[in-house]
Amino acid sequence: MKFENTGIENLTADLNRLDEIMEDLGLVRAGQWDYERVTYDRKFEIQNDVYYLRIQGYAVEGDVGAHRAVIKLITPLLGKHYYPHGVEYGEGENFPKSLVEQCKKILIDVKAKVEAVNI
Repeated sequence: MKFENTGIENLTADLNRLDEIMEDLGLVRAGQWDYERVTYDRKFEIQNDVYYLRIQGYAVEGDVGAHRAVIKLITPLLGKHYYPHGVEYGEGENFPKSLVEQCKKILIDVKAKVEAVNI
């Protein structure tokens, strides 16, 4: 599921500040990066299902590996994990309404915090 028109798309931020913001909101980058892209995930376990809110971005300046980059964010996603195949983001997926609302709240917080560091 894509969260379109959140205001996050096209926001930019310094990688180190972005890491702090995302960590404060429970989103983890961990090993999910290369020299040009980053992925932040927040895991949700509801009953026997696992879901991930995913926020991705790419470097418009600098190098992610050197921790000196400016990251431009793209459209956030919500996916459901299927063992052993991975996470599916398709429009055919059904997501609990409470989870969708919780993710929207997190995205509002991400937008506000990123905008605050860019003032």
